[in-house]
Amino acid sequence: MNMALSRGLRCCQRVFSWIPVLIITAVVLWSYYAYVFELCLFTLKNPLEKVAYLLVFHVCFVMFSWTYWKSIFTPPATPCKKFQLSYSDKQRYEMEERPDAQKQILVEIAKKLPIFTRAQSGAIRFCDRCQVLKPDRCHHCSVCETCVLKMDHHCPWVNNCVGFSNYKFFLLFLSYSMLYCVFIAATVFKYFLKFWVGELPNGPAKFHVLFLMFVALMFFVSLMFLFGYHCWLVAKNRSTLEAFSAPVFVGGPDRNGFNVGIRKNLQQVFGEERRLWFIPVFTSQGNGHYFPLKNRSSESQNPLLANEDMWDESDDGSEEGSLVEDQDPSVTIEMEE
Repeated sequence: MNMALSRGLRCCQRVFSWIPVLIITAVVLWSYYAYVFELCLFTLKNPLEKVAYLLVFHVCFVMFSWTYWKSIFTPPATPCKKFQLSYSDKQRYEMEERPDAQKQILVEIAKKLPIFTRAQSGAIRFCDRCQVLKPDRCHHCSVCETCVLKMDHHCPWVNNCVGFSNYKFFLLFLSYSMLYCVFIAATVFKYFLKFWVGELPNGPAKFHVLFLMFVALMFFVSLMFLFGYHCWLVAKNRSTLEAFSAPVFVGGPDRNGFNVGIRKNLQQVFGEERRLWFIPVFTSQGNGHYFPLKNRSSESQNPLLANEDMWDESDDGSEEGSLVEDQDPSVTIEMEE
């Protein structure tokens, strides 16, 4: 009975989680109708102006829709199998009754992995729900019910976790949303004034044009602050979670632990090919399991960060990840979600 109730609640939660996406979709579809039909086709008289408006509008609309789609339907990247407990390790871990011995088993596993961040207590981070040692910048999302690589936040407006796999798409979604709103507001403003002072006849177009102006400005203002905040995060190479709680390293908390300079910070998110920066295709650097550190001395001590190709993510159980220098045996493991 309890299990059936739990499943029913979970199903309802999944259904209701799509409401914000449906709201955004409904507003965008209405804006398309209002701009294309009520403004351009029914109100504008100049053919050249009509064609120019429709052409630029559809470019903005396509890029907005493309980036929004990618933000919603790109699955969150999760830790690879090398961060999961193998069958033998899991069996050994579960059979061991002493907590200290269990912690030592996890310490031995962590020695083979490029893990530099710690929990607030200084312990190595372990997710008991996913049964994985958390890679740097990885967090467990209670909504998605999985650990997400370089998790930024769970966004209800895209009904998805924003993290390593789709952070670029999310930023482009914000930027093209702003462009969409700015273009609509700029081109509608003249006709907004004409309807307001009565130079154009009353009708359905007046209602749509007036609301287009207000809605575009309202969304632009809210998006401007959110986009500016994320631009600052990218420049500092921080996630939203790291901005609120600084990542902890062996030497203690450091908000700038992953800050390697603005140019390299941008390249981590958008890649090195600048011509692809504004197109919603995945170009982010790395695989989300480890990141260059601000402290070059720490990076040089770890051959994995000096040469990413030396760490093979094959799932054959090989020990190619054991190139990492052994961690301090005094480090303990903290069980956290």
